[in-house]
Amino acid sequence: MTKRTRKRSAKSPEYAVSDEAAAYIADALMELALKFEASHFAQIRRHYQSITPTRGADVPGQLHLLDETPPF
Repeated sequence: MTKRTRKRSAKSPEYAVSDEAAAYIADALMELALKFEASHFAQIRRHYQSITPTRGADVPGQLHLLDETPPF
C-alpha cells in the first residue's frame, strides 16, 4: 500500500491549517479585535471624527427626495 501525499496548489498559503484550526483562529482573532475595540472605542471614534471632512453651512445634510406631505 502506497501512501499518497497531498500537494499544495500554488495559491495555497505558506502555512496551511485545517478547516477546524482556521475557524478557531478566526474566532480568537475576532474576539481579540472586539475586546480591543470595546476598550479603545473612544480613541477610535475620535480618530475617525478627526479625519472626516466637515460640511459647510451651505451644504445640506440630507437631500429631500420626496415631497414634504405624502399624497395619501
